[in-house]
Amino acid sequence: MTQNELIIENTIQFVKETLENAEGGHDWFHIERVLNNAKLIAKTEDADDFIVQLGALLHDIADSKFHNGDETIGPKIAAEFLESQHVPSEVIEHVVKIIQNISFKGGNIEQKFHSAELDIVQDADRLDAIGAIGIARTFNYGGFKNRAIYDPEIEPKLNMTKEEYKASNAPTINHFYEKLLLLKDRMNTKTGAEIAQKRHEFMEQFLDQFYAEWNGLK
Repeated sequence: MTQNELIIENTIQFVKETLENAEGGHDWFHIERVLNNAKLIAKTEDADDFIVQLGALLHDIADSKFHNGDETIGPKIAAEFLESQHVPSEVIEHVVKIIQNISFKGGNIEQKFHSAELDIVQDADRLDAIGAIGIARTFNYGGFKNRAIYDPEIEPKLNMTKEEYKASNAPTINHFYEKLLLLKDRMNTKTGAEIAQKRHEFMEQFLDQFYAEWNGLK
């Protein structure tokens, strides 16, 4: 086992322990799926696999929505762990920037950092927010926050600010229009976009069936 492989194994164990009691949509299994997505996308991209894997593994180590909106905790925990593993400072800096820039945040925030590795990890994370898994995660989080499933009187809000997006308590169905259905056209990589298209179509089928059942048509 190489030094980098050992660090990846140690990181996996660290993430598993840290997220042991995490909400079901942001637990170790979410991280594992994002890691696998990232590995798949990276096969057709020119990027540093070590940074991609570390970014995927640590991107949600302390999601701000579970820490009173504090976006500094995740990067801090990740940096401290990587320092304990004697990871080179330039790699740590890159991973921290991935964590700081990966989130959707309403979709209207200009991303200040760009790299092939961030593009891959961001696509990998967004893929886990759509399709069958995305639907399951969305309703799981809605239940976790005790939100209504759907309310025909409450319309989705598009083009929200970061603050409005983070503060939203809208019904879960609205989240499809406020985020999930927007992701297909925001993918960074060819492979990510191809997979996203299929998952997007599945969500559209789900919504058609949902409304038909809601209105007693099927």
